[in-house]
Amino acid sequence: MTALAPEQPGQPGQPGDPGKLAATGGLADLGRGYLDRLRAGELGSLPAVAGLVVLCTFFALLRPVFLSNLNFANLLTQSAGSIAIAMGLVFVLLLGEIDLSAGYASGVCAAVLAILLTNHGWPWYGAVAAALLTGAAIGLLLGALVAKVGIPSFVVTLAAFLGFQGVVLILLKEGTNVSVKDPTVLAIANDNLSPLLGWLLLAACAAGYAVLQVRRSRDRRGRGLAGTPAALLAVRIGAVVLLGAAAVALLNQERSRNVLVNSLKGVPLVVPVIGALLLLGTFTLQRTRFGLHVYAVGGSPEAARRAGINVASIRIAAFVICSCLAAVGGVIAASRGNSVDPNTGGSNVLLLAVGSAVIGGTSLFGGRGRVVDAVLGGLVVAVIQNGMGLMGYSSGVKYAVTGSVLLVAAGVDAMSRRRTARR
Repeated sequence: MTALAPEQPGQPGQPGDPGKLAATGGLADLGRGYLDRLRAGELGSLPAVAGLVVLCTFFALLRPVFLSNLNFANLLTQSAGSIAIAMGLVFVLLLGEIDLSAGYASGVCAAVLAILLTNHGWPWYGAVAAALLTGAAIGLLLGALVAKVGIPSFVVTLAAFLGFQGVVLILLKEGTNVSVKDPTVLAIANDNLSPLLGWLLLAACAAGYAVLQVRRSRDRRGRGLAGTPAALLAVRIGAVVLLGAAAVALLNQERSRNVLVNSLKGVPLVVPVIGALLLLGTFTLQRTRFGLHVYAVGGSPEAARRAGINVASIRIAAFVICSCLAAVGGVIAASRGNSVDPNTGGSNVLLLAVGSAVIGGTSLFGGRGRVVDAVLGGLVVAVIQNGMGLMGYSSGVKYAVTGSVLLVAAGVDAMSRRRTARR
C-alpha cells in the first residue's frame, strides 16, 4: 500500500494546500479558497516568503551591493550549514519535540571528520561516513532516552548540549585547531559548478518540478479531488524557471576581484548539496508511510498509537535523522572554515538553525511543517545577518533582531493555531 502525502492545509505543494482546492470555477475559486484559509489562520510559508521579499528590497535599497553576485554567493554558502541542521530539526519539531543539542552535535561530527582526515589519514569518503555514523549514534541515544525512558526532550537535549561541548574539547585536546586539507571536503563549501553545469542543473530541476506538479494534479483528479488549474501550473513552473534562471545568470558572472589570480564564477557546489537534501527530505515526509506517521504522531500521539503506529520508533527515527543532518551541517562548516575548533557548532549555530525552521513556518507545537520551511527560514535569517553586516551593525544588534524575528514567528504560529481551532 502506497502512503499518501499528509494533509496540511495552507502549505503549498501538499494535499490540503489552498492552491489545490480550487473548484471547477478555476482561478477565481482558487483565490477565494486561499483567502478563506488565510483568514482561518492557515498561513503556511506566506510570512517567510513575504519577509524574504521585504528584507531583500529593504537592504537592496539601502546597500545596492547587497544584490551583487559576490554577496549573493556568500549569502548562500554562509547559510548552508544552518539550513542543513534546520532541515533535521523540522523532523523533531513536527513531533512537538525539540533538540537543543543539534549545534554541538554538528561540532562533534565535524571534529570526528577532521581528526580522521588529518591525524589518521583516512580517505574523505571514510571520514564523512564516520561523521554521519556518529550523528546517527547521537540521534539514536537521544531518541531512546526520550521515547523509551520517557525523559522530556528539552531535558535530554539540554544535557546533551552541555555534554557535547565537553566531548568536542576532549576530541580536540582542550582547544587544538585541526586543519582540514582534503580537497574533496574543502570543495563542498568553497568550489563552484561550471557555468554550463549550472544551466544543466537548472534545466533538470525545472523539468523535475514540472513533472511533479502535473502528476500531483492528475493524481488528485484520479482520487476525485479538484486538481490544480492549468493556468496556475503554468504560473508556478514559469516562476521557478525565471527565478532559477536569474540566480544562475547572476552566479555565472565573474565575481573574482583579480581574474588573473583566480577566476570565481558559477553556482556554489553547496547549493546542489542542499537541494539534494531538500528533495530527499520532502520525499520522505510527503511520499512515504514514515512521513505520514510523523505527521500523525505530531498531531496526536495517542490517536497515532491507537491507529497502530509505533510512536516510540517514529520518535527515535526523527532524532536520528535530525542528528545525521546535523552531521552534514558539521561537514559543511568544516569545509567552509578549512578547519575545526572548539567553537564549531557553538556560538549562534543552534539559534540560527531553530530560527530557520520556525521562521520558515514549521510549528513549535508539532504536526505542521515541511523541509522547505528550513530553507526559506534559513534564507530569511541569512539575509538579516548579511544585510545588517553590510550596514555596519554590531553582532549584538544582529542577535537582538534575529531573536525578535524568531519571537514574532512563534507568536504568529500560536495565534494562527488558535484561530484555526476556533474555525
